[in-house]
Amino acid sequence: MEYLLNAIRGFCMALADSVPGVSGGTIAFILGFYDKFINSLDELVYCKKEKKIEAIKFLIKIGIGWVIGMIMAMLIFTKLFESHIYQVSSLFIGFILFSIPIIIKEEKENLKGKYFNLLFTILGIAIVVLITYFNPVSNSGNSGVNITNLNIGLGIYIFVVGMVAISAMVLPGISGSTLLLIFGLYFPITTAIREFLHMHFEYFLPLCIFGFGVIAGILLVIKLIKLSLKNFRSQTIYCIVGLMIGSFYAIIMGPTTLNVPKAPISIDTFSLIFFIIGGLFIFGLEKLKSIIEKNQK
Repeated sequence: MEYLLNAIRGFCMALADSVPGVSGGTIAFILGFYDKFINSLDELVYCKKEKKIEAIKFLIKIGIGWVIGMIMAMLIFTKLFESHIYQVSSLFIGFILFSIPIIIKEEKENLKGKYFNLLFTILGIAIVVLITYFNPVSNSGNSGVNITNLNIGLGIYIFVVGMVAISAMVLPGISGSTLLLIFGLYFPITTAIREFLHMHFEYFLPLCIFGFGVIAGILLVIKLIKLSLKNFRSQTIYCIVGLMIGSFYAIIMGPTTLNVPKAPISIDTFSLIFFIIGGLFIFGLEKLKSIIEKNQK
């Protein structure tokens, strides 16, 4: 049962990580294992052998579901994202909007009475809005990055974006996929993964560079996140909420960075049905969390 429950956790994280919207960190937070997830990553990198072994055991349980979910998403779900951008974006707006109250409820003891820390919420909003507004794709008329024409400059760009994206994926806020979309690498990377899974190895080198960026990002950011949650939890949670609020703007502008750019989401293109489905999915995850906690007692 423990392996099954953790595989479900990893599966849900992968679905969130694979498309722009909610980060896998948000899903981990909603399902109540975010601190354990971060601590396990930290112990895997920085701690002694005994703790490394325990961390590996937990991460393998999560990783099994994550790998299954990510492969399914790369082969199926990401194609739907490009062909039904407005519906999927509406779905993730629902995810985020209904996730925020859950996070506030979970962290109410750390947020209550510390309203000066709302400055960190404003900071989080500003970070996402500024990154979205000044991204190199939507403002340049370029609809994407061709990663097959690899050169030193592009390699460095892929590496750095990989570092930034994985940092976002483990934070309960803006998703790493949203950042990939902002920086014009979402469709090139997801396409490369799909093609590689179909044994097209010309994408191997750019994917390796991206993977090294991901590893470097983990090494740099995990310790920082752990220390922030331990020593500045209130400020960190307020900032995370800001990142989530700011991601509404990133998702609304997401269609402008497609391979064939489309207009930002408007009232006419917003899908209320998919928005409601997103909310119901979050409530379902909250229910799953209750079941998991009940089985662990």
